[in-house]
Amino acid sequence: MQRHQLEHIIRAASGITGAAEFVIVGSQAILGQFANAPAELLTSIEADVFPLRSPAESDLIDGSIGEGSPFHMTFGYYAHGIGPDTAILPNGWRERLIPIRNENTGGGVGLCLEVHDLAVSKLVAGREKDLAYVASLLRYRLAESTIIQARLECTVLSEQTRKLCEARLQRLLASG
Repeated sequence: MQRHQLEHIIRAASGITGAAEFVIVGSQAILGQFANAPAELLTSIEADVFPLRSPAESDLIDGSIGEGSPFHMTFGYYAHGIGPDTAILPNGWRERLIPIRNENTGGGVGLCLEVHDLAVSKLVAGREKDLAYVASLLRYRLAESTIIQARLECTVLSEQTRKLCEARLQRLLASG
């Protein structure tokens, strides 16, 4: 997904729900901070979003411009309406959101996770594709391991999950 495609999703979600602000939490949140991010970080055709004013409207987004919708079939990308608890994020993440607001968003605003908060959510999820994503963030120097570590420390996690995430980060650094 390219930046202009994410802007299209923001515009469409705004038109469908009437909401103005949408939080972007998945891998495409990188486009808020790095509009021209490396191609390997932009392979997903979905944007994980929820309306800030009423996360319950995520179902409306999913049904209208989600996977398998006419929007998806027409444009080749789609929005995945999610809940605010889908991603586990560090304390203070809302204060670090990066806005996407321009003529292409049609009055809507995409509030994208800051790159280190995004990295933490990927480490917690821990799927192979998530860890590969974090490895790419580190390899391209879009994220700093010390900041990721600090954000992990201020994320509400069980001690077992925290240690697992720290070990995942250390493995990525060792293999990088």
